[in-house]
Amino acid sequence: MSQRAPAERMVREIFVPARGQYDNIGDILLRRQLLDWLRGSGPLHVYVGEAPDGYAEGLGLTSGDVQYRSFRRWYAAALRSAARGQASYVFKPGEIQLTLVGMKEHLAMLPVLALVRARHGRVARVGVGSRNFAPLPRALMGPSIALSNVSLWRDAATAGYLGRGSIMPDLAFAGASSGADSSGTARRDVLVVSMRSDLEYPSVAWLAGVRAVAADNGLQIWCVTQVLRDDNKCGQLAADLGGQALRWNGTGHDEQEQRLRDLYRRAALAVSDRLHVLVGALTEGAVPAALLVNAKSDKIARHFAAAGLHDVSIVSAGLTAAQIAARLQNLLGRRVAILAGLAEAQEELHTVRRLLDQVLTSESAR
Repeated sequence: MSQRAPAERMVREIFVPARGQYDNIGDILLRRQLLDWLRGSGPLHVYVGEAPDGYAEGLGLTSGDVQYRSFRRWYAAALRSAARGQASYVFKPGEIQLTLVGMKEHLAMLPVLALVRARHGRVARVGVGSRNFAPLPRALMGPSIALSNVSLWRDAATAGYLGRGSIMPDLAFAGASSGADSSGTARRDVLVVSMRSDLEYPSVAWLAGVRAVAADNGLQIWCVTQVLRDDNKCGQLAADLGGQALRWNGTGHDEQEQRLRDLYRRAALAVSDRLHVLVGALTEGAVPAALLVNAKSDKIARHFAAAGLHDVSIVSAGLTAAQIAARLQNLLGRRVAILAGLAEAQEELHTVRRLLDQVLTSESAR
């Protein structure tokens, strides 16, 4: 009996935007992870906008990637490739603000998406989460979601709000440097602190609680800047906590990320109200503590829950310094379980990666 030859794998050009907040290293963590995943599925055409060199270098772009700073050139190239039946499109990961400005990718790209799908290409979005949940933007998102072959959201609230697709851990949970040690055997003598500049300053009790848990565990306090606009607050926190500061001038994003990772590998505990400070530190083996000044946002809790990690958030309002220190100490005591949860989330992300590759290369797309 003659055997059928295996079908030739379909390889299409993949158009993907990778621009983001250029002062935010967290945006690099997400986008670089996605680009690394996609390279095995086809040649990349990456829109970076007016990114400074450090941002583009932090993305890890290779000589095989076609990089665009002009949106018009990238858009035109996508249309031409789609018309030839050679294009797929992947949305950038991260947070979308469901306003007319925040949704421009999802609205402006509709002609490209329609042409990609008409010529049997693929459309995917992975690791996307919403910041707000108003009804009108949800309706405007409908066509974009309908044209997608797969939509994977990074938190349950977004999945429930937009109504289509499944939940996955945030892409940043997949990333760790080659020197990361999550076994707990490395010496950890640091407590990392990083707080948002657009929220109120921590209370006296918050500061005293952090100082107390650092002293009780023999940890040096290091305040760090992962988002440039937080830099002044970083300096002030270092002064008020009696710690040291790893600050940033906004250049050399890749170099600052490496400095941060070097410090996170020494950290026993990371205290922050920034999601990707906590995730980045966790992937280097630090215990994450979302020590919030108030309960206005559940963003961190939502995204950690989607990764199977719960109860990492502490709302400090109304707590004494002793109570704050006790909550932080409790998190330190859960280190083994938290790192096991991270390993499970990373296995789930391996599954998502395989799914994305199957979607982008499947012959059923013809």
